[in-house]
Amino acid sequence: MAKLYFRYGAMNSGKSTALLQAAYNYEERGQHVLLAKPAIDTKGAGEIESRLGVTRPVDFLIAPEEDARAVFAEHRARMQQASDDELLPEGPSDVACLLIDEAQFLTPTQVDDLFRIAVEDGIPVIAYGIRNDFLTHAFPGSARLLAIAHSLEELKTICRCGRKAVFNGRVVGGRFVFDGDQVAIDEGATGSASPEVTTYESLCGTCYLEESGGRLG
Repeated sequence: MAKLYFRYGAMNSGKSTALLQAAYNYEERGQHVLLAKPAIDTKGAGEIESRLGVTRPVDFLIAPEEDARAVFAEHRARMQQASDDELLPEGPSDVACLLIDEAQFLTPTQVDDLFRIAVEDGIPVIAYGIRNDFLTHAFPGSARLLAIAHSLEELKTICRCGRKAVFNGRVVGGRFVFDGDQVAIDEGATGSASPEVTTYESLCGTCYLEESGGRLG
């Protein structure tokens, strides 16, 4: 049975890099993958951006109101038709894996769609994302993934002090902030000189409490 995997970590833990490496590994063996991410993640527009500078276009975006399984089925059929048109001797090629970046921005219903893609459609799904927002609250998509994914894997990174980072501090205009909407896309890669640019820093529990004045949530 195919499985739903959730690979999570704090900011800068290499999630997008790991996704792109997974895609490369599949394709190196002659297998086809589909890459997707939530449309709400406007950073990079229709691309997956690794902080190492590697980018790759996604095959489709998932809008908040869309049925993720239906969108996947459409692109899966398109891939099968394309391989059929190439008259491959082994016949039409199917999708070997669906790879999802920024999975925390999916709705719980869309995460259920991913589960059905794995279990009922027989296609492995690997979702990458962060668990908690800058106030240590779980993203709805991540909470659902933690509840129903067959396999959970933490991708680790370190805090500025050298400890394991587990939280994501939001930095606006060069200072940490602890109020605001749950979703504010990281603009740090744009190169903007605006003093209000939003970025994030991975922090351990000790450093997070120091910056927040002891506040959790």
